[in-house]
Amino acid sequence: MPDIPWSTPTPADPGAEVYVMASRFETATRTGALRFFLKAPGIIRQMRKAPGAHGVALRARVLSRTFLTLSAWEDRDALYRFARSEPHRTSARAASAYMKESVFTYWTVLAAELPLTWAEAERRLAEQEANR
Repeated sequence: MPDIPWSTPTPADPGAEVYVMASRFETATRTGALRFFLKAPGIIRQMRKAPGAHGVALRARVLSRTFLTLSAWEDRDALYRFARSEPHRTSARAASAYMKESVFTYWTVLAAELPLTWAEAERRLAEQEANR
């Protein structure tokens, strides 16, 4: 699957501070990767409509069973409201049955720095994993 490139659902004021989340998911099996892959477009569509979403992207590596997400939000509460809403909530619970590993990291940047790069997200995820 090609990456789903960065999109900006609601532009933030360039001087505003935004809350960023990067995640890496590794499924235990290729079947789990296929399940994750099939749910991803719906979740991305949901994110693009979520109040407070300032950016979203997905990097899918189905054959290696690895998925990366990168998103920017108005604040932490906007991210958490999204995470608790449907269909994300149900999909996340179901995915826990076939996940091998998940890593999350959070930071803030000025909106003028968006879109963020995958290199920055992967660096921060590796740092987070090393500190576990």
